[in-house]
Amino acid sequence: MKQRVSALLREKFGREVVLEKPRDRSFGHFATPIAFSLAKELKESPMKIADELASSFNESDIFSSVDPVKGYLNFKLSENFLNEYATWALENQNEFAKQEKKEKILLEFVSANPTGPLHIGHARGAVYGDTLYRLAKHLGYDITAEYYVNDAGNQIDLLGLSLQLYGRENILKESVEYPQSYYRGEYLEPLAQKAVEKFGIEILSDESRQKELALWAKDGVMEIIKKDLADTNIFFDTFVYESSLYDDWDRVMAKMGDGIYKKEEKLFIASSLKGDDADRVVVREDGRPTYLAGDIVYHNQKFERGYNQYINIWGADHHGYIARVKAAVEFLGYSSSKLEVLLSQMVSLLKDGEPYKMSKRAGNVILMSDIVEEIGADALRFIFASKKSDTALEFDLAEFKKQDSSNPIFYIQYAHARIKTIISKSDLSEDEIMSATLKNLDENADILMFDALLLPEIVDDAFSTRQVQKLPEYLKSLAGSLHKFYYDCRIIGTEDEAKLLKLLMLVALSLKTGLSLMGITAKDYMSKEQE
Repeated sequence: MKQRVSALLREKFGREVVLEKPRDRSFGHFATPIAFSLAKELKESPMKIADELASSFNESDIFSSVDPVKGYLNFKLSENFLNEYATWALENQNEFAKQEKKEKILLEFVSANPTGPLHIGHARGAVYGDTLYRLAKHLGYDITAEYYVNDAGNQIDLLGLSLQLYGRENILKESVEYPQSYYRGEYLEPLAQKAVEKFGIEILSDESRQKELALWAKDGVMEIIKKDLADTNIFFDTFVYESSLYDDWDRVMAKMGDGIYKKEEKLFIASSLKGDDADRVVVREDGRPTYLAGDIVYHNQKFERGYNQYINIWGADHHGYIARVKAAVEFLGYSSSKLEVLLSQMVSLLKDGEPYKMSKRAGNVILMSDIVEEIGADALRFIFASKKSDTALEFDLAEFKKQDSSNPIFYIQYAHARIKTIISKSDLSEDEIMSATLKNLDENADILMFDALLLPEIVDDAFSTRQVQKLPEYLKSLAGSLHKFYYDCRIIGTEDEAKLLKLLMLVALSLKTGLSLMGITAKDYMSKEQE
């Protein structure tokens, strides 16, 4: 609706027009302050300009009225327009809220080290990234979801050592001394058993084979990670392995030109010339590349693939890392404005008001899979999408296990199921319902219809601002409106039964589509229903 109105006003006024929604719905569906922006240009008062502009909308198929109010233009959409749009949406459900944006986007997210299962910090970035991906797909973007696998460097060596020590202690029953840093958790047990089956028992004791064991084990860990993601309805289009990039090292370093220099047997990137606080080490004095080295080659590879935009979702602890990567992009000859880095804050978990206990399966973190097992993937996805990703998030698992209105995912699912139950009680056929016109509705029904038709605007806004929490906020509000309407309005057996059921079908469509864009399947039935 907003796009249609914006396009009409843009054509009429020859400029972009800001559209707002009046707080008081009685004023109309949309409002614009264009008269204020024209006042200086035309040397007239906004009120006079608004009066003149309003009178120019004498006949319109879209608006039933255009009224000037204190310099604003208020637009009320016509019943014909709303009825036609609602009917089209119900007849073309797979197209509802879709657009054709076309641009190519590369979205990289999660990219956790392949050294252990995903924890809840990874889960937040995973849900945020996947929801952005789903929104972009729905809007027509040619978007690729990519996982960057850090399978080179110290963390992989440490995986091999940790697996050997675990096997020696738990399979060979030796007494071992663990270093200060090592990987721990029950996930090592099946990896150690499979390693013995594949390589023989000696693989656990031969230190010269730690690297071989590590490279094999990281593939096993990646399978654990992929399963954890799949259990949360998250999938990737492509995986890029850091280890595959270093064949291109010399070419990329030459491409960096004066952006790379040598000092004290180390290679540095001159990132301070591009806004970083200091120059950064790319290669240590012993010849080992830093994380930044891999990221430079990786981002060169990204940009050479020719996307219009590149989005990275990183943990909040990587904030200081942004400037150096953007500096590298500039030295490589690309515009760093095409690289957008979004940050995801960590999560604090409670259970019945107390800090959530870490699982021995994880070693020293809270596993994503434990939370999915406890509250389900739908609840986890909803929680992590319901607050801005760059703000702290604390939630109590107990709240999301409740089967009442205090649990927002239950509240929304119940609204969809309630509609399905009401429709099932009607003797009217789907054709009879669909043939009804959504005209002459009372104020409450009119508001509910307008709210249900706002989904396309919400989807577009949630993606363009990267604030996916706007979608669950909208769904919760729409569910609230539906529940109130249900209690305030008798439907079955009334003269308006067909049109009211059609209205409910429209609400169900918005709820179902919105939930789908969050990776959640709408429920048609809930055992707690009491209609």
